[in-house]
Amino acid sequence: MTTITTRTVEYPADGLTMVGHLAVPGGSGRRGAVLVGPEGTGLSDVERRRADALAELGYVALAFDIHGGRWLADPQEMLDRCMPLLGDPERMRGIGHAALDVLLAEPRTDPGQIAGIGYGTGGAVLLELGREGVDLRAIGTVNAVTTGRPGEAARIRCPVWAGVGSEDPIMPQAQRDAFAAEMQAAGVDWRLMVYGGAQHAFHHPPSGLTTGQKLLPGVGYHERQAKRAWNDVLALLAECLPVTAPAG
Repeated sequence: MTTITTRTVEYPADGLTMVGHLAVPGGSGRRGAVLVGPEGTGLSDVERRRADALAELGYVALAFDIHGGRWLADPQEMLDRCMPLLGDPERMRGIGHAALDVLLAEPRTDPGQIAGIGYGTGGAVLLELGREGVDLRAIGTVNAVTTGRPGEAARIRCPVWAGVGSEDPIMPQAQRDAFAAEMQAAGVDWRLMVYGGAQHAFHHPPSGLTTGQKLLPGVGYHERQAKRAWNDVLALLAECLPVTAPAG
């Protein structure tokens, strides 16, 4: 574990001023870097803490924004923003590229060693970067087994890991099957982990919720499976983007 520095970064994307969280490990020299995408509700302390944890391991990490600095506590407002976004691959790719540009602008980032992990809508953004052919070392998503336009998954150049709760009504069995079929047909190195008893956003602890926030049906935290999913994400990074530079 290493000392880290963090800072807020503002940048334009999707017609908004995004407010991301950049975490950089101590020491000098370029390091592997990770994009961290948030749930559909928006960037929260949950994703910021994950970026910090990745920096402590030796990665440069950017928890990126999707709503212009806002956290959408109202489920209907979140759906009104996210559903059109999820239906527009070019908008998602624009948000992803803007975050990637911020990460690449950090001098400590090794531009040839970048991975992406994302949750919900943030995970869908990273999958779209993959489908566009962006050079990533790995893509990991939790409750984002979204499919893309026909044939574009063949452009994915890295392993893809996806985790989903068995009781997730937003990513049901039919959606999981479609995702698996897309990845397999494209020849992607893919894995799909189903976490028993877990619902949608099972990784997101209650401490990440705002006061009075309402949750959609089928959404809930599962502490045991959340820990397992995070360990699986770390294993993906250890395999595909190992930390090789000295931590000092």
